[in-house]
Amino acid sequence: MEGKPLNAWVLGLVSISVSMQLQAGVTEFGAGLDQSVWRLTSDSQIECRLEHPIPRWGTGAFVSRAGRKINLDFELKGQRPQARTQRVSLGIMPPIWRPGVAGREISQLQLYQQFDGLVAGQTAWTMLDELEGGRMPTFQYRDWYRQDRPVRVSLSSVNFRVKYQAFMDCLSGLLPYSFNDIAFSVLSYDKNSDALSPASKRRLAMIGDYVKADKSIDVVVIDAYSDSYGGRWPNQKLSEKRADAIKQVFVDLGIEEGKISVEGHGEKQHVASNETEGGRAKNRRVVINMGRNGTI
Repeated sequence: MEGKPLNAWVLGLVSISVSMQLQAGVTEFGAGLDQSVWRLTSDSQIECRLEHPIPRWGTGAFVSRAGRKINLDFELKGQRPQARTQRVSLGIMPPIWRPGVAGREISQLQLYQQFDGLVAGQTAWTMLDELEGGRMPTFQYRDWYRQDRPVRVSLSSVNFRVKYQAFMDCLSGLLPYSFNDIAFSVLSYDKNSDALSPASKRRLAMIGDYVKADKSIDVVVIDAYSDSYGGRWPNQKLSEKRADAIKQVFVDLGIEEGKISVEGHGEKQHVASNETEGGRAKNRRVVINMGRNGTI
C-alpha cells in the first residue's frame, strides 16, 4: 500500500465489491459475439428499418419513415408483453472487451403496460451514434416476471457497421412527405381543358412517387368537377374525362381498377363563385382520396 493512502484503498475495495454485487444480481440479455445480427428489414422510400434480435428477450429496431421532418424511433419489443407501466434507465455501456471504460446514463424512459418500448427523437439518434462507435445502448429495469429482479437488455455493436451504412443510405432516400400529406389532394385544371395546372402536375408526381413505394394503398376515390362556363352537358363530359385520366394514372401505378372509384359531377357542388375567373378556377378540380388496407 506504499504511496497510496489507506482510505483510497478501502474506497476502491468497497466500490469493486458493490459493483460485483450489482453485476451478480442483474439478469443480462444481449447477443453474444457469435449471435449478434443486424438486418435491414425495410429499405424503401417510405420506411427504413434496422432490426436486431435480442436472444431470449425480443427485438430492437431503429425505424425512420417518409415525412417533412427528420425522424427516428427505436422500438423495443419483448417476447413477453410489458406487465406494468414503469420507469426504465437507458445507459451506454462499453463493450466487454473494454472493461475499464465507465458506462453512463443518457435518459430515463417510461415503459407502458401492454405497449412496446419506444425511444424517439434525439435520444434514438444518440443510440445509433453510440452503436456506430462500438458502444452498447442498455436498458435496465425491474422485471415483474422475475419477481422484480433487475434486468439489463443490451444492444450489441458487433456486426452493426455491416448494415449501418445501408441504413443511412436508406434514410437519405426517404420521401420528404408522408401518406397523410398526399392522401387527400385537390388538383386544378386549365379552362375548358383536361390539362392540369403546373402546381397540380407537381402534386400528381408526388402522389405517383409515393404510391409506387407504398404497396398498401388499395383504395382510391376520384371525384371530378367543372365550373359553369359553357354548357351543362359538355361540362359533365369534361369532368368525366378528367376523372378517367387520373384513374389511368393510378392504374399505370399498379392499383387494380376495381379498387378505384371514379365519378364526374360536372357543374355540381361548386366550392367558389362562378362569377369570377378565380372562383371558376377553384371549381375546375379533381379531388383524390386514398386509403390503405381497405379503408379511407
